[in-house]
Amino acid sequence: MKKLKVGMISFAHGHAYSYLNSLRAMSNVEITGIADEIKSRVEDVTTNYGLPYYENYEDLLATDLDAVVICSENARHAEITIAAARSGKHVLCEKPLGISVSEMEAMISACKENGVQLMTAFPCRYLASVIKAKEAVEQGEIGDIIAIKGTNRGSLPSGWFLQSELSGGGALLDHTVHVMDLMNWITKSEVKEVYAYSATLFNENLDIDDTGMIHVKFANGVFGVLDTSWSRNASFPTWGDVTMTIIGTKGTISIDGFAQKNELYSMENGKGVWNFWGDSMDDYLVRSFVHALLNGEQVPITGEDGLRSTVVALAGYKSVELGQPVLL
Repeated sequence: MKKLKVGMISFAHGHAYSYLNSLRAMSNVEITGIADEIKSRVEDVTTNYGLPYYENYEDLLATDLDAVVICSENARHAEITIAAARSGKHVLCEKPLGISVSEMEAMISACKENGVQLMTAFPCRYLASVIKAKEAVEQGEIGDIIAIKGTNRGSLPSGWFLQSELSGGGALLDHTVHVMDLMNWITKSEVKEVYAYSATLFNENLDIDDTGMIHVKFANGVFGVLDTSWSRNASFPTWGDVTMTIIGTKGTISIDGFAQKNELYSMENGKGVWNFWGDSMDDYLVRSFVHALLNGEQVPITGEDGLRSTVVALAGYKSVELGQPVLL
């Protein structure tokens, strides 16, 4: 059996753990090492699973591997992706793809020039409700799409997420890209105009936006609006949500991406807890990346997809600055 040799670069983003678990479960994958400049961040993982540790990601890239999964701080995505491409390694990069248009374009170009593939980590495409909704739209069940209303309301993150020099932005960036990718994917169109609002409303003494609302017009005439906030406080039963209401000329589809859940009310927890029991979207994401590379196929979620959704978030900040819509 042919195996894909995969390395992981940085565990700064928590999704690295679920991606690692998915890779470990695949018989056609060999994990060749983990690179992270902060050894303590990955020491338990490398020790428990007997994986080689690299302090410098350049040393990992110099080894005989096929692909890397990058879960670094947002501001480092471009640097690491371009280095990986120049080393001849395929890349699965955590979202957002980058924090500026120029660096995302450089990432895409570097991968193309070096004959490797770049996939953006948008696991929400693998949520069962999203897949079924897209099928219904394509089968004409709600006619032509008129508008989409979405939410990605999460809990306040910590650490580097709250440092703009490392994250590139707050809630407006962090929680625009997932659902905006779904809107792009389902409408098969691109955003041409953005009008946005952002502020710090839910958390005192925060130097970054925790609230956002972004309005878009697509090239095909569809309107979209998205709540992109870190508004879920510590008492809320889960970290956040991914929802969409797709309004068509013949009907409406409502999507609740994490509705497959058990409700637990425990005195030990002191609050209600929602435990998701549906299929792992991260697992499907990683499997699709591995499948594409082993079979010589195009990765299903490209660097261009990552660019298209992130551009909207960046334009949102420009709109907030100007106080008016921004054309793309």
